[in-house]
Amino acid sequence: MATELAISTKTCLIEQEGNVLIVTLNRPEAKNAFNPEMLLGLYKAWRLLDEDDSLYCAILTANGDTFCAGMDLKVGPDGDQGTTQEFMDLMGTVPNIHWQALLRENRPCKPLLLAVEGYALAGGTEMLQGTDIRVAAEDAIFGVTEVARGLYPMSGSTIRLRKQIPYCLAAEILLLGEHITAQQALDFGLINRIVPKGETLNEAKKLAERICANGPLAVKAVVRSLREHTEHLAEDDAMQKSDELAGPVFGSKDAKEGMRAFKEKRPAVFTGS
Repeated sequence: MATELAISTKTCLIEQEGNVLIVTLNRPEAKNAFNPEMLLGLYKAWRLLDEDDSLYCAILTANGDTFCAGMDLKVGPDGDQGTTQEFMDLMGTVPNIHWQALLRENRPCKPLLLAVEGYALAGGTEMLQGTDIRVAAEDAIFGVTEVARGLYPMSGSTIRLRKQIPYCLAAEILLLGEHITAQQALDFGLINRIVPKGETLNEAKKLAERICANGPLAVKAVVRSLREHTEHLAEDDAMQKSDELAGPVFGSKDAKEGMRAFKEKRPAVFTGS
């Protein structure tokens, strides 16, 4: 059973269910468009995920029939009050807080799963690219639509998208600014799987449970290796970086426990040490 945490905001609910952090965009009346209060909640959620050793991964999802329509262009600095002031104050010490919230910068070191129902447009699809495993409903719609508004996708799509899917497909998505279906996103390799409408969170929880059964140190090392862009390196240099991550994992108590559990034909009990 999920427990809501005190760092939740009205438009970003943050819950813990076992070793999983569940982060829910909660502004359905505005198509879950980002506002300062939501960004504040997202920022706090990702920093908690990094800092709390009892959390092994996170799921990002949303309430309502739209996952996210991107940034709310109607909200200005004098829009929302309350926790929005906390957001503005934090910007004084964390000037890139909005980029951290949107997973453009300082992504948490643990796996991020995405559960998308309905439309994920502009910033919704941009934020998707900061996650690791993506589940979408059969009626989900994606698109980096900024050019259709005369805008530029500033959350990293021009960099990440062409690394995550073939260049020509990334160019088509970015330059046409049109919608793509869940099936197209799956065919492109932008998402992992499609499930019936209303089942994305349940499917993401199943995947998270399987991640949580693995060694947390090993999982973190794999996540770091996946995200470190080594395409420009010679293979030997890239392998060296991989070996540097592997060393502490193989020397851990968890590695010994994993091998012992395998020999004893029982589930491993990992401690993250």
